[in-house]
Amino acid sequence: MDTAPNMPPPSEDSPSYVPYRRPLSPDRSYSPTRTSVDYSRPAASSISYEPADLNGSPRPGTPSSRYGGGRPGSPKRPLPPAPLFSGAARPVSRDSEMTMDMTDMTSIPIDEDDPFTERGESRPDLHSRASYMSDDTYTDVYTTVDEKEKVEHYGPAPDGAQTRRGARDAVMTKKEVRLINGELILECKIPTILYSFLPRRDDIEFTHMRYTAVTCDPDDFVERGYQLRQNIGNARETELFICITMYNENEIDFTRTMHGVMQNISHFCSRMKSRTWGKDGWQKIVVCIISDGRGKVHPRTLDAIAAMGCFQEGIAKNHVNQKEVTAHVYEYTTQVSLDSDLKFKGAEKGIVPCQMIFCLKERNSKKLNSHRWFFNAFGRALNPNVCILLDVGTKPGPKALYHLWKAFDTDSSVAGAAGEIKAGKGKAWLGLLNPLVASQNFEYKMSNILDKPLESVFGYITVLPGALSAYRYHALQNDHTGHGPLSQYFKGETLHGQDADVFTANMYLAEDRILCWELVAKRSEQWVLKYVKAATGETDVPDSVPEFISQRRRWLNGAFFAAVYSLLHFKQVWSTDHTIWRKILLHIEFVYQFVQLLFTFFSLANFYLTFFFVAGSLADPKMDPFGHNIGKYVFYILRYTCTLLICMQFILSMGNRPQGAKKMFFWSMIMYGVIMAYTTFASFYIVVIQLKDPKAPKTLGNNVFTNLIISSATTIGLYFVMSFMYFDPWHMFTSSAQYFALLPSYIATLQVYAFCNTHDITWGTKGDNVAKTDLGDAKAKTKNVVELEMPSEQLDIDSGYDEALRNLRDRVEVPEPPISESQQQEDYYRAVRTYMVVIWLISNAILAMAVSEAYGNRAVTNNFYLTFILWAVAGLAFFRAIGSTTFLVINWIHKIMETKLKWEDRMEDKKGRTNLGGGRRLGGWKAKFGLGWGGGSGLTSWMSGSSIKSKMSSMAPSSWGGSSVGR
Repeated sequence: MDTAPNMPPPSEDSPSYVPYRRPLSPDRSYSPTRTSVDYSRPAASSISYEPADLNGSPRPGTPSSRYGGGRPGSPKRPLPPAPLFSGAARPVSRDSEMTMDMTDMTSIPIDEDDPFTERGESRPDLHSRASYMSDDTYTDVYTTVDEKEKVEHYGPAPDGAQTRRGARDAVMTKKEVRLINGELILECKIPTILYSFLPRRDDIEFTHMRYTAVTCDPDDFVERGYQLRQNIGNARETELFICITMYNENEIDFTRTMHGVMQNISHFCSRMKSRTWGKDGWQKIVVCIISDGRGKVHPRTLDAIAAMGCFQEGIAKNHVNQKEVTAHVYEYTTQVSLDSDLKFKGAEKGIVPCQMIFCLKERNSKKLNSHRWFFNAFGRALNPNVCILLDVGTKPGPKALYHLWKAFDTDSSVAGAAGEIKAGKGKAWLGLLNPLVASQNFEYKMSNILDKPLESVFGYITVLPGALSAYRYHALQNDHTGHGPLSQYFKGETLHGQDADVFTANMYLAEDRILCWELVAKRSEQWVLKYVKAATGETDVPDSVPEFISQRRRWLNGAFFAAVYSLLHFKQVWSTDHTIWRKILLHIEFVYQFVQLLFTFFSLANFYLTFFFVAGSLADPKMDPFGHNIGKYVFYILRYTCTLLICMQFILSMGNRPQGAKKMFFWSMIMYGVIMAYTTFASFYIVVIQLKDPKAPKTLGNNVFTNLIISSATTIGLYFVMSFMYFDPWHMFTSSAQYFALLPSYIATLQVYAFCNTHDITWGTKGDNVAKTDLGDAKAKTKNVVELEMPSEQLDIDSGYDEALRNLRDRVEVPEPPISESQQQEDYYRAVRTYMVVIWLISNAILAMAVSEAYGNRAVTNNFYLTFILWAVAGLAFFRAIGSTTFLVINWIHKIMETKLKWEDRMEDKKGRTNLGGGRRLGGWKAKFGLGWGGGSGLTSWMSGSSIKSKMSSMAPSSWGGSSVGR
């Protein structure tokens, strides 16, 4: 009161005091009002603001809704009970940077830009009866308004595109930032709208995004002192480290993969009885997204990552302290997910927090370099237990990642695991209408039913698909000499020039096959690889001919040369600690791979000979189904057509890209399909004739019935039987016809193109695109004046002329420029490619000509070579079926015993028994099966899975070979 101003008493002509009245208008004297002008501002609500819809619906209280949505006569929306980020809605940690003493403040100024409150001095409408300064009073006299004045005039429409309300370019300001150990590391607040969505705001990992500008090679990431959020403060243990590699995929492919990963993390957190997982299981999982090249990433994919909070534009820098930035690392723990329809999914849909690392590489250095960032940089920093590799576009199943992790948890000898890759069939399986998609669907299914289970039984899977695979990080590490799986895996990134021969270069096109071999053959270890059928992932397959051919070129060349590499180094198995039985199984697999390799090498000749003998049988007048020698003429036409197609295929493959010769590749595949259709018709016709002929022998022996009918029926029958055993037979009815129709194209188109392009190794060598500086520069001084260096004296001009004349007179020899390294590399690769193609072509041609001349007139009857081919195919299918059945039986036994153990434990739990994890039950199983299981640690550990883990580890398929050793 001591500081209160002295005010004179009011004069007599002044109006009487009215309590709670606002200050009078200074523009006119007081006038009585019709209604009460008493006004009190309602108290702010303590209810936190939450948007009504996260997927695009207008939020209440936005500027657009304050004016009635822009439509005349539309009702105004009610204002929200509190501003967007009122004090009651924000946690203490968010506002901890600033404190305010509210006791000394008499009023709080209203922000003029606040869209959720009325402006302090907003003008009323033109025809309003409110006062200019006090808009809550009304006069007694009503003014009349002319009808013409009721028309609202807004003026002419503005020219050009108008900026959306609320959208503006970011204002860049200069700030001084303190470097941490000489490196640029920033903690950036997340956008306010994203902040309003979050159910948890109690930690900086939810409210701030961390940016790190990395200026070193991935191998030096840890040595240079870089840290991730999991290493700072209370360090978190990383059990599962997920890598998602991408190049230029769009936002639909990215969100399909990322949302699938988020659903899998939710499943981990839902396993409340697990010893490892549970409510906070997400803290043991880190997802790393690595984009190959800042200039290659799709802009909409960046928008999707930004919507999740793990990217902000305008923060990254090219150089830090004059050091070039090699990768931009963004870290954030997101609580929202985007599905493939670009709809937000949050905690209401079961989404749990996810620790994300987004590594945006500055340069495009290929996928192998992305994996080097994952394993050698971030992997060393986190030291995870299991690493899972995914490609953008692959959608993992809801429990796929858990099943992959479980394979390592239940069997300590597993170094790598492969999931089942499914071909995307589109909505309602309409994608199967495309023969390419259907044939790949059949190929994927049969590989997952016959090939992968067989190799898993042996313990060595030739390739773990990069689209969905997992590795034990400890097993990947090199030994003390620096030699090991990772060193061999990343060797392909440093191969250049003639030091990288064609064999090695093509072998590293399938570097994942090299990694698989190095794991199994690791010195003094006994690691095995496992196929996990329950871990499924769906990926889009090529649906056009150019993409299909380009993809298979890399696959076929890499698989062929990697198989040769493993066969040449099979002796490495004897330096491992595998048991003698495991080594015998591995050698059986090597023999199987060698036979497969021979059939692959001579596949072109075998295809021609099969067509020649089967279709040629209808050229015989006795077997002609058309009569009048039509079958003979049809056979001759197709025979020469097939020969010309093969020749044309070599010419196309040697000098054209599939993208540049689409129609020729497409029509060649069509013609191969016609040849295959006629060969199939001839096979069925021969079968029908043999079955109808009463004189034809129908017993096993050297006859058509045995050589053609039994062998073919065995192969196809095994496909059906094994598909039904795996409860997945639909591909046999929807995709088998398309696959067999395109089978000649797999051989004569894909294989020919692959061998003819063994020189196509994309090492990213430097081209002649370096700017020259030997001539100097013309530097601008003013607008039309430049500064340059040139001969100015007459003596300098004359000396240059004399030198030119002397060179002409003496015929001075001009040195030839040396051939560039890239040109030498290309010439070397092309020369070796030519030698390989010539050898392959001559080998197949000799086989085809020799066999066709030797059995030309006998067709199917008494044809030893055709009998050998048909029965060899049937024998290989039978061998694969045996391995697949063994895999199925082992897994059934494994599941039955696991279920039995869990059921016994439930019964004991109901009876109230405790500490029986390793007592009576364990001793009984030991006596019955002779298995050395370790005892449990009480009822709690049994229920959490620790005892089951130890028991199932002993029952794992890999341990049946004696290699289950705790590590």
